[in-house]
Amino acid sequence: MSLLNRFVLALAIAQASGLAGPQANSASRPPTAASSVRNALAQSKKGYCKENLPALRRAMRGITDKELQYEVGMVTARCAMGMGDDTIAIEALLLLRTQFPADPEVLYTSAQFLSSLANQAAQQLLTTAPNSYQVAKLNAESLESQKRWDEAEAAYRNIVVEHPKVPDIHFRIARILLDKSATAETAEQARAELLQELQVNPDSASAEFVLGEIARRSGHWDQAIQHFTRASGLDVGFAEAYLALGMSFSAAGQDSQAIAPLERYVAIVPENPAGHYQLAMAYSRTGNKEAASRELELQRKTAEKAPLRRAPGSVK
Repeated sequence: MSLLNRFVLALAIAQASGLAGPQANSASRPPTAASSVRNALAQSKKGYCKENLPALRRAMRGITDKELQYEVGMVTARCAMGMGDDTIAIEALLLLRTQFPADPEVLYTSAQFLSSLANQAAQQLLTTAPNSYQVAKLNAESLESQKRWDEAEAAYRNIVVEHPKVPDIHFRIARILLDKSATAETAEQARAELLQELQVNPDSASAEFVLGEIARRSGHWDQAIQHFTRASGLDVGFAEAYLALGMSFSAAGQDSQAIAPLERYVAIVPENPAGHYQLAMAYSRTGNKEAASRELELQRKTAEKAPLRRAPGSVK
């Protein structure tokens, strides 16, 4: 999950529980006088956060001046973080990420906050439920992130023994197996784990997708198409599933069927030249030369804007 998505989720939880309060809705508030806002800013910078945070929070969304909005958002976020008020910090950072998405200081502050929040939550989990499978999963995920594959796999398998119905564990074992080795034997072992994952969690779009990838890499196009179709059906926003499905249709010689999923992919990820390239090829093979030319031009333009993207047609 991306930083912005985490903010959205956390803010939605806060609003649903009533924590965000009426301040979250700025549509009915008149703009706050700039002088009072600047006074609150000045006082907050001197350390009077508690006294001025409510005023800054109220003013945050009603400001039209971008420079002032940025300053108020940053001060509000830092004051809230210092006071341990996660709800207001999330509100301020979400606003900043929306209005100033590429600002380095906004990104740094966001990363700093999320890291602190994650550490606090992990510590609380360790304190309140030290013997839970969630703690064991955190440990396994840490080992996996360090690429200590054997230790991570063993940790996940221990969870399966104790808690066979926990979702996502077989999927993670399969992913480790595929990361460790690219042999046919390993792929088959990973496939078995993914099938077990679907028994525990039939709605796992990720498991279906990786099963599709295993089939695609082996040239089993019918199986790949089935799995990618299921993955895109389970998660309609799963962009890579549409791209892989379209590519599999094309590889199987079913170019007319490839067009719909590829059109869906470029609608979701218009900036990726891979989708435009694959769609252009599908259009060309079905005789739609005009559409093919259009997509090739889009492929060229997007490739120029994103030269570091992976080669057209490749799927992770």
